[in-house]
Amino acid sequence: MFNTAARAFVPTKSLFLRINMKKFIRSRWLAVAVLFCFMTEVKAQSTIAFDVSFSEPQAHYADVVMKLSGLNKDFVDIKMPVWAPGSYLVREFAKNVEALSARNSGGTSLPVEKMDKNTWRIRTGKNTQAFVSYKVYANEISVRTSLIDASHAFLSPTGMFMYVDGRKEMPCLVTVFPHKTWSRISTGLEPVKGKPNTFRAADFDILFDSPIEVGNQDVFEFTAAGVKHEVAMYGGGNYDKQQLSADMARIVEEETAIFGENPNKRYVFIVHNFQSGGGGLEHINSTVLGASRFAYKDPAGRTSFLSLVAHEYFHLWNVKRLRPAGLGPFDYDKEVYTTDLWISEGLTAYYDNLITHRAGFFTPEQYLKVLADDITALENQPGNRVQALSESSFDAWIKQYRPNENSKNSSISYYTKGSLMGMLLDLEILKATGGAKKLDDVMSAMYKEYYKRLNRGFTSAEFKAMLEKVAGRSFDAFYRDYIYSTAPVDYSKYLNYAGLKLVNELEGRDLPATGLSMVQRDGKLMVTSVLRGSAAWDSGLTMNDEVLAVDGFRVSSAAEMDRFVNAKNVRDKINVTIARDGLLQVIPLTLKKNMLLRFRIAETDTVTEEQRALRAKWLKL
Repeated sequence: MFNTAARAFVPTKSLFLRINMKKFIRSRWLAVAVLFCFMTEVKAQSTIAFDVSFSEPQAHYADVVMKLSGLNKDFVDIKMPVWAPGSYLVREFAKNVEALSARNSGGTSLPVEKMDKNTWRIRTGKNTQAFVSYKVYANEISVRTSLIDASHAFLSPTGMFMYVDGRKEMPCLVTVFPHKTWSRISTGLEPVKGKPNTFRAADFDILFDSPIEVGNQDVFEFTAAGVKHEVAMYGGGNYDKQQLSADMARIVEEETAIFGENPNKRYVFIVHNFQSGGGGLEHINSTVLGASRFAYKDPAGRTSFLSLVAHEYFHLWNVKRLRPAGLGPFDYDKEVYTTDLWISEGLTAYYDNLITHRAGFFTPEQYLKVLADDITALENQPGNRVQALSESSFDAWIKQYRPNENSKNSSISYYTKGSLMGMLLDLEILKATGGAKKLDDVMSAMYKEYYKRLNRGFTSAEFKAMLEKVAGRSFDAFYRDYIYSTAPVDYSKYLNYAGLKLVNELEGRDLPATGLSMVQRDGKLMVTSVLRGSAAWDSGLTMNDEVLAVDGFRVSSAAEMDRFVNAKNVRDKINVTIARDGLLQVIPLTLKKNMLLRFRIAETDTVTEEQRALRAKWLKL
């Protein structure tokens, strides 16, 4: 588990200044002891400091100087992480590093050798200090990658700062020199008193978990759950600071109530407002959110943003402190694996909308519609019968962040299915305990046991055991069917506990469909994906086919294609003219029944008092 308390670095005097060497040198063993103590002292004095400046922000560059001291070897290896915690994809941040060089304290160049894709060896000789300079190109809009332009600099630390190989525990300082047109710095890092724009991290896990926003961002504050919160808004927007503060505070209070404590004294929201933005990435005492700048006054836009706030803030407990055993301490060189991202991300996705509802931003009807939409999305994905939830977690590195045209046929999102498993678990615990316990109690107990008491990650078996302890019943069948395999989910069984049922609004409708997804591209109607088991799948239509005509009639849009197909019947045959790699072909296709589903959650015909009471406990009615 990450150490959230910054450890102050106070250098001490060398032992050579405090020991009379002449007195002790007569003893070989004492000499060895002195040498060992000296080496320990040098290691203790080793520091890393970074200076970050921006000579060419308009060209998307940061200038970094990494200052090493207390060196006692002929060389030192420095490394750039290849991925960012919370975003499970090797992104190869070293690809953005340019012009790396090194010198000693006198300004003399030191030899530099590239050892592998993200490691540089600095030949320090007998120098105890080294200054490594490099530039980082940063021009990717996302919550997990750095972005620098004339208006601001967002520094995502894993793609900006390097660490000494094998020494991630070293404390470090970061001094930011804003461009002359910028006036603010927002970060969760601890400021160093008496040193303007200088921040301290206890170790590199903390540094890599502390993004930095530099520019002229609009900053406002609110206090909730006894914690001071800073909101740094970049990009403008139609937000009302007073209203947004009140809304976000309600989210914070609801989530803190689940765990019984808020582990921070200060928390920072960095919000990037774009014309169309979204996504978020959690950090130890901060988060980065993407938002649409003019969506705050739209009811759907408002609740969408607050659900995102709820999601990333819930990670303050679930992931950043309560975590699967595989997620920390981190190896920044390669992937780290766990089958439990459905707990870390999926259950967090369950809570983001549930908390938004509890805070009063969804009506019960609106919240049930959100759940029904998630069920619709999952059940319309053929990959739901191919990839188990545990496999989806484990394969995040190669599938979740690298979707292709066949992803919906071969995989699922641990966010969506994990969220729905959270709903089922919540309802099952409520039913098993007569409404006395719910999923909140499991999350709180796990936090107290594995973060507070044991200070380590949990295993899959330990999470399951806590579910069973709180519910007082076995979850063997649940795990067998829904976590480790692809058995159809019996949603109505669990919804019935609350007097609810799942209704397919397309039930009994015999509608024809091709199973094609298409898009207009450069004036052409192009196939983007084909649904597994559909008519198009059986016929051999595939991505990048250009659809030209149906039964000899020209079609130029997906809407035209739909109108043509809707006039047909299931099992009718049509001929689709396509261009594939410049060759014209006519593909015969037999229309099949539309496989897509559309669900809503409705009340059962009769509702008992027990069901009504359980629903009230679940939805806090």
